[in-house]
Amino acid sequence: MVDWLVGEGTLSANRACRIMRISRSGWYREVPDRRLRDAPVIERLNEVTARHGRWGFWKCFHWMRQRGALWNHKRVLRVYRAMRLNLPRRAKRRLPARTRQPLEAPPEADRMWSIDFMHDTLYHGKRFRTLNVFDEGVREILAIEVDTSLPAGRVIRVLEQIKESRTLPSQIRVDNGPELISAKLVAWCELHGIRLHHIQPGKPTQNAYIERFNRTFRREVLDAHLFVSLTEVKETVHHWMIAYNEERPHDSLGNLPPTRFREQQTRNPVPTSTFELST
Repeated sequence: MVDWLVGEGTLSANRACRIMRISRSGWYREVPDRRLRDAPVIERLNEVTARHGRWGFWKCFHWMRQRGALWNHKRVLRVYRAMRLNLPRRAKRRLPARTRQPLEAPPEADRMWSIDFMHDTLYHGKRFRTLNVFDEGVREILAIEVDTSLPAGRVIRVLEQIKESRTLPSQIRVDNGPELISAKLVAWCELHGIRLHHIQPGKPTQNAYIERFNRTFRREVLDAHLFVSLTEVKETVHHWMIAYNEERPHDSLGNLPPTRFREQQTRNPVPTSTFELST
């Protein structure tokens, strides 16, 4: 408006600024181009969102911090919002009060695992399943087996493969699916001194750690891609598992990835007396 008064009218810049109630220095000052000043932040945000499109702000921010970015979170949030990267929020459903049951897991690796199945379909309609094996103590995904059929024998084979690189746990938390109540799996667990902890029927919240992981897995992988073949599913899942375990910050682990948290716990083990195995 000051430009118009000075350019089209007969007013001086001093009088035009007094009429518009702004300072002359403010009118003469050039407006800084924030896009140039925030270019490094924009470049870093583009990098993380290109790799992990379903991460929210704090996941992206801690990922950047782990790689040496020292920008204040307020600045990063401003740029994040200006780039319209905000994820849509779902309204919370109002539920009646329910009696809460404690769900504890030792904050160390290989004490309590959980197993669960998921399913999805390929582009042409063929159904497939995934077998997810999850370490509750360090929130690490140990295996995601993908196939059209995953019977109890396949579950045992996956656990045998994990055993080659990891110590078997004291307990495995499972639901009451036919593969997980199989006599074969029960016998295998007894042979290796593992207690199968079956949750109550119809109570998925008693297996909440892996259920929470399943939600992330579905949102970032199954719902985010259109798969044509099982080979494509396996390749995508393999790369996502590496990113989840080695890069993705986890709120409950102090915003560390599961692999780094497990390394810290290995160097500073938690005393056994601080946790009693659930019965």
